[in-house]
Amino acid sequence: MKVLVTGGAGFIGSYVCELLLERGHEVVCVDNLSKGIKERIKRHFGNDRFWFHEIDVLNKATLFDIGKDCEGIIHLVASKIPRYGSAMETLLLNANATKNILDLATFNRCKVVLASTSDVYGKNPKVPFHEDDDLLLGSTKRRRWAYASSKIFDEHLAFAYQDEHSIPVVMLRYFGTYGPHCYINWWGGPQGVFIDAILNGREIDIHGDGTQTRCFSYVADTAYATVLALEKEDIEGQIINIGTAEEISILALAKLIHNLSGKDGNPAIKYIPYKSFTKGYEDVMRRVPDISKAQKSLGFEPKIFLAEGLRQTIEWQKNLSEDLYRIYSLNR
Repeated sequence: MKVLVTGGAGFIGSYVCELLLERGHEVVCVDNLSKGIKERIKRHFGNDRFWFHEIDVLNKATLFDIGKDCEGIIHLVASKIPRYGSAMETLLLNANATKNILDLATFNRCKVVLASTSDVYGKNPKVPFHEDDDLLLGSTKRRRWAYASSKIFDEHLAFAYQDEHSIPVVMLRYFGTYGPHCYINWWGGPQGVFIDAILNGREIDIHGDGTQTRCFSYVADTAYATVLALEKEDIEGQIINIGTAEEISILALAKLIHNLSGKDGNPAIKYIPYKSFTKGYEDVMRRVPDISKAQKSLGFEPKIFLAEGLRQTIEWQKNLSEDLYRIYSLNR
């Protein structure tokens, strides 16, 4: 089919575009390059089944013009947790971008796969998280919860469009994704930041005390699950966790990366207290997915486990040129 991928020059998006092409689809990739990186997708330029458009999905008229004949949509554009950024941008971008995509899907009468986040489970102490579990967020005075709130709204909006306009919707709740071509600042999560600090002999910044745990998914696995969700015909109206059950603390992650990087001893750690963030910061102490639904409904099994995925990521990051280092750190 002809597939529109929003945020296609982003980290996950670039892998999704490549896999779609490998599986015989046509790909219309859109990205405004505010966070997307053209180097991730430039190898597809010249492929007669791939089109790239540098546009903002908030520009509805242009979006409709480019995507009007697409038969499926994978929507990956989003602003993340505003640790250092703007809660306003997170809330408005995520809501308005998703509405435009759902309007386009309604116009095209096509299926849409939307990226949500494990962050919507919030502070629910029940782990592993199942798709039907309650979503328990903190105070609206803490802007940290703006991302989760925006994604919960996106999910409600998508299912409302499904009810009102009969368009097929699948919601994927991603758990942390990492791998080669990830960002090497906090926009990309801890792996790139930790690797960069270790390779350059700096202290590793850890938010809180490092005992909080996460389950990280290798990017190729995340992309594969995403494409399966588009191709499968009997999962419309579903929410599906995408991740692994391989749980690790953030402090243990830093030590593992240090060891896999060939360094001796223990890494130098700098603990960043949550109170240092604007308006404070609340963290989730355990974030573990129940992936049985993805296994059953998609036939999805993670293939790359953490140590191997980190080895590949470290090797990629070691070999970045100075120009690419600047690009992937979003210092451009």
